[in-house]
Amino acid sequence: MLRENDLLKTIDGETLLNSPLNSPEFIVSHLIPQGIHLLGGSPKIGKSWLVLWMCLQIANGEPIWNYETRRGTVLYLALEDSFERLQSRLLEITDEAPNNLHFAILSKSIDDGLKRQIENFIDEHPDTVFIAIDTLQRIRNNDTKSNPYASDYDDLTFLKEIANENHIAILLVHHLRKQRDDDPLNMLSGSTGLSGAVDTVFVLSRPKRTDNLATLYCSGRDIETIEIPLEFSEKSFVWSKHNGEEATVKMLDEVVVTVNNYFSSAVEKSFKGTATELAELIKESDGTEITPPILSKRLLKFHSQFCSLGYSCEFGRTNQGRFIKIERLGDGSDISDGKYDTKPSVNPSVTLSRKEPCQPT
Repeated sequence: MLRENDLLKTIDGETLLNSPLNSPEFIVSHLIPQGIHLLGGSPKIGKSWLVLWMCLQIANGEPIWNYETRRGTVLYLALEDSFERLQSRLLEITDEAPNNLHFAILSKSIDDGLKRQIENFIDEHPDTVFIAIDTLQRIRNNDTKSNPYASDYDDLTFLKEIANENHIAILLVHHLRKQRDDDPLNMLSGSTGLSGAVDTVFVLSRPKRTDNLATLYCSGRDIETIEIPLEFSEKSFVWSKHNGEEATVKMLDEVVVTVNNYFSSAVEKSFKGTATELAELIKESDGTEITPPILSKRLLKFHSQFCSLGYSCEFGRTNQGRFIKIERLGDGSDISDGKYDTKPSVNPSVTLSRKEPCQPT
């Protein structure tokens, strides 16, 4: 007789394709989602200046270059610094530092209680969104495993669990090998277990140590692979984009914003019909054209974003075809500005959990 735990729990393609799921929650729009991330760079190249500035921007809810951020409490474990050096650096880059930006220069290691320390901090600061650990080597286990890949992968597993459970991003600062490589990701010190365990890898690379220009290579599971040209200012001690001003990369998907704008101005606060019908209503309202397939796919993909704005959104099928059911909850006075001051909420009746697949509507 087969036991229940001997059976694979599956979901068919049609149900998966038409089930609203939780899209990745971004701390820095389109750049740093919730999860665990690795920033590699050669020693004394400016990684710590970059991380400190990023922590400050996120704590203030200010953009990182042209990317919007989600404001919240930030913890910076500057394990190779002193409070005197941190104060000196802060004074160089800002006149004010918020009280939701926290620093520590000592912590336990991975196998000696770091997990408990981080969880206790999050319990005390439930609005925590970002933790930076500088450097990874300072929290590593001192084990003697014969398999370096397994050791590297295991060291990061519990941090990944903390990040996912609490919907936060954890950034680990790491060093590069001395050998150059055409692929910057291959320059990370250690085995490929590190890059395999994290969600995103960033590599800060300078052509010459004396040059103020650098490139930030970005590659991950939930972001596009991009290269960001940067320039370090010896006056402001901030890494800025070298190619000048660019359009702001919003936290909210533009289709989500368009649909929200329609319901904000519409008399009717609910809708049930096809994507084609909804697209026609939006076009009649403000002239914005969205193809029905894009409208349906974006609402599915960014379902949690849409629901965080104060909506319930369900997808179903009848004999006549697929339909979308949207209802505006409340008067909309609590609608987010896209910076996610609170963690997005999702209609639990249409969420696909990790353990139990949802059923078709």
